Amino acid sequence: MAKCLTSICAVNYVANGDFLKGIIAMPARRALEKEKIDSLEKLSLYSEQEIMQLHGFGKNAMAKLKCYMQENQISFKNN
Repeated sequence: MAKCLTSICAVNYVANGDFLKGIIAMPARRALEKEKIDSLEKLSLYSEQEIMQLHGFGKNAMAKLKCYMQENQISFKNN
């Protein structure tokens, strides 16, 4: 059974890029990839609340992301 589950996961998800690798956890990165957010510039087009609604995003990922964005002088759009 484990072999089948592994093959299903491999088919459903293929890592494309390294955007935010080492900054936030994989579920949060997958959530951004699903929305085609692959740069800080694209991320800045969204509000914090919009990102928090993505499946896979939580308080911990948001805290790390906000810190990283602040270091790069990027912010979320205003509500």
